Amino acid sequence: MKFRFLALVAATLALASCSKDNIIKTKVPARPAGQEDMIGFAAQPIEDVGIGIVGLGMRGSSAVSRLTYVPGCHIAAVCDVENDRAEAAERKIAERGINVKVYSGAENAYEQLCSDPDVDLVYICTDWIHHVPVALCAMENGKHAAIEVPSAETLQACWDLVNTSERTRKHCTILENCCYDFFELTALEMARQGVFGEIIHAEGAYLHNLDPYWKRYWNNWRLDFNHANRGDLYPTHGFGPVCQALNIHRGDRLTTLVAMDTDPFNGPKHAAAAGMEGSENFASGDVTMTMVRTAKGKTVLIEHDVLTPRPYSRMYQLVGTDGYAGKYPENQICLRKEGAFDVDYNNLKGEKTYRGAELSELMSQYRSPILTPELEALAKEVGGHGGMDFIMDYRLVYCLNNGLPLDMDVYDLAEWCCISELSCISLENGSAPVEVPDFTRGAWDRLPGFSYAFAE
Repeated sequence: MKFRFLALVAATLALASCSKDNIIKTKVPARPAGQEDMIGFAAQPIEDVGIGIVGLGMRGSSAVSRLTYVPGCHIAAVCDVENDRAEAAERKIAERGINVKVYSGAENAYEQLCSDPDVDLVYICTDWIHHVPVALCAMENGKHAAIEVPSAETLQACWDLVNTSERTRKHCTILENCCYDFFELTALEMARQGVFGEIIHAEGAYLHNLDPYWKRYWNNWRLDFNHANRGDLYPTHGFGPVCQALNIHRGDRLTTLVAMDTDPFNGPKHAAAAGMEGSENFASGDVTMTMVRTAKGKTVLIEHDVLTPRPYSRMYQLVGTDGYAGKYPENQICLRKEGAFDVDYNNLKGEKTYRGAELSELMSQYRSPILTPELEALAKEVGGHGGMDFIMDYRLVYCLNNGLPLDMDVYDLAEWCCISELSCISLENGSAPVEVPDFTRGAWDRLPGFSYAFAE
């Protein structure tokens, strides 16, 4: 089960070089002949999307419950290596009056699901190391792929997904639910309308003490992954939403990153408690910090910490020339005060801070165009991390129904996920700056900014 970045980092560095300014360069392979980019790609409409769910653990079983309530789709098949999980999913779906095909009992059972003609979209909720093999198999069999986070852990995996999506002309999207949380949706709309001026800095994180949860993961795979690998291993919850606000590959792109981490203080204790061999050789630092710069001079700070008892936070912050939005530890928005005002040297504030009822009133003026009152009510009723999971599923199916570009494409997936290996490369080289590859291969400024697609 162990999967180490370090050998992959060595391989990456063999293809990399240091420039005069000591930035470690990463290779951007030429686009294979006959391939075109997927910027703005829209597939043929699918009136009733047949979904095959692979992986029926914590995330997959929740997806089974939600997707039976999403209009425009049906669950056509389920798959898990464990027979009892597949049977439990079959029973749950049957309660909704739906018959479903079941593939289980073998590690490669997903291959049968991916070749099933009744499946249009393969919805992947496995452990991390199986994300990419299942997605590649899906696209090679003519299916769209939607992958739980993190969708890929290495640069090679990111390129494999990009190239396969381009070659097969099939969507490969990341199931990043945090892009659909209510505060983030509203703050993004405010950013799109210029309320904060120009967004110049953003912060995101995954700070979540997993000490009580390690044993819930099948074969303890998640703690094992942290034991074996260094870097920001789970960047997308914090990174994805702020990349949308920064218009990444929609007018700007990521160029360089630098990472730093603490020593592993708590990690070896967790590994020893789980009975892992070599627990003292824990690769992941307790806290990992990564700073990223964009082509247009913007910056992003990302943090990862699942090993200390900090309060849960995704650290979501947008810093603009004229305003600010922040979600943790409390929701607040700050805007530049208009006109002249008296200076109070005991209260030196040149901004207006909105909280509570005043904040709710302000945010109600910038409702996300995708969040109709009906969708919000249904999302909160069905649930899934407060409703954001349902909104994510709804938008994915809506776009497939109507033959529209997806909210998150394969380049979003690659850009958000590549942070894992790139941060490891930086750490293994004394926090050296590392180039972020352009997965669009030059098409990053074709679109004028982030937007949602709607049926006419």
